[in-house]
Amino acid sequence: MAAHQEKKPSEERKHKNTQNHTRTSQVQWGRAWEVDWFSLASILFLLMFAPLIVYYFIMSCDQYQCSLIDPVIDLLTEKKHLSDIWNKTPTLTYRAAGIYTLWVAFQVFLYVFIPDFCHKFIPGYVGGVQEGAVTPVGVVNKYEINGLQAWIITHVLWFANAYYFHWFSPTIIFDNWIPLLWCANILGYAVSTFATIKSYFFPTNAKDCKFTGNFFYDYMMGIEFNPRIGKWFDFKLFFNGRPGIVAWTLINLSYAAKQQELYGEVTNSMILVNVLQGIYVLDFFWNEAWYLKTIDICHDHFGWYLGWGDCVWLPYLYTLQGLYLVYHPVQLCAANAIGILILGMIGYYIFRTTNHQKDLFRRTNGNCKIWGKKPEYIECSYMSVDGTKYYSKLLTSGFWGWARHFNYTGDLMGSLAYCLACGFEHILPYFYIFYMTILLTHRCIRDEHRCFSKYGKDWKRYTAAVPYRLLPGIF
Repeated sequence: MAAHQEKKPSEERKHKNTQNHTRTSQVQWGRAWEVDWFSLASILFLLMFAPLIVYYFIMSCDQYQCSLIDPVIDLLTEKKHLSDIWNKTPTLTYRAAGIYTLWVAFQVFLYVFIPDFCHKFIPGYVGGVQEGAVTPVGVVNKYEINGLQAWIITHVLWFANAYYFHWFSPTIIFDNWIPLLWCANILGYAVSTFATIKSYFFPTNAKDCKFTGNFFYDYMMGIEFNPRIGKWFDFKLFFNGRPGIVAWTLINLSYAAKQQELYGEVTNSMILVNVLQGIYVLDFFWNEAWYLKTIDICHDHFGWYLGWGDCVWLPYLYTLQGLYLVYHPVQLCAANAIGILILGMIGYYIFRTTNHQKDLFRRTNGNCKIWGKKPEYIECSYMSVDGTKYYSKLLTSGFWGWARHFNYTGDLMGSLAYCLACGFEHILPYFYIFYMTILLTHRCIRDEHRCFSKYGKDWKRYTAAVPYRLLPGIF
């Protein structure tokens, strides 16, 4: 869905301040107000088992050479007991706690105290102070966009250490991977719990909070829309991008260093994973200002789903391909390597071009050309809680005329390329494509439910014009 959010001049705004209208507007934005039984059951399942799923994957690599079946067989045949597996699991160490504390503190320092300077000398890059989308109560937050700068500084220091200072081994992340998992869980639960408490007692904007009355749902999906400490420390932007995504490429580099240490070489499959995922990470930070208009910032509230998910789920499960290749190095033939690279780059091209078309359309208010033609779109409108009427244009040209979420299609192609680099010996590295398919399909449905609530009959006109979600002619 490509939407350009635009405020009409004051004389064109229509204000409706009745209680009924306010209630309707609240339903249109953010997460749900009411919790059905299926949503509650899903949330309870994730709260109980998501941490165990992450542990199971990492433990399988550490103790079973990345086999997801062997641990189950050992337990069913009573060859091993749960206590045997747990006792072989590395515990939290002071070293890991120190590493993780320094890492998070360093990223906080780069985020809060180093204003962006990259936009001053890198052509085309948008950084520095930028405005986000309008919130349900009509607030427009400002953000310090400096993620690319933080990534560059972090990686310059990483390579300076690896090739000059030698303060620590480049394999430090892999060597402390499970102890660091406990640290990440502690931070994930701590920040999620703090955000919940904050929403009750000192929210940043009380009008942007949502309470369903169900503690588990509110804890997981979040209550505050944009929790902040001070003027610039925004919880959603920091934890969505830092420390997890900055660490993504460092984690892969540590895996490559471990492969070099163990086998005396870095395989082309490991290089492919580092390159393709590195492009994805750099794209995220290059377009961080654009990210302010995505579903994560525009609609999701900050709770365990984002807090714990960004601290644990993302860095541990999004990097499974590199971890797998440490235990099972794969040297691809030239044809396969080139084919996987082409698939990944085509996926990235679709992902980036689709998002660029929407961004260009939004920035120019439709006064642009897409594929050499003036774009087609559908006019629509919606209301904020304060009764202000806003107008949007939903793009139906370019890739957005092929499918309503064709950027996700490109994302899935890239995800498949990461997995294919690992060969077909084990299913573990393919978790990512299965997960991303479920996640993005669910996100399509979730996003469209919001859009229907927000735009009403205008959204029906849009879906009639663009009938497919991900795959033209199929779905």
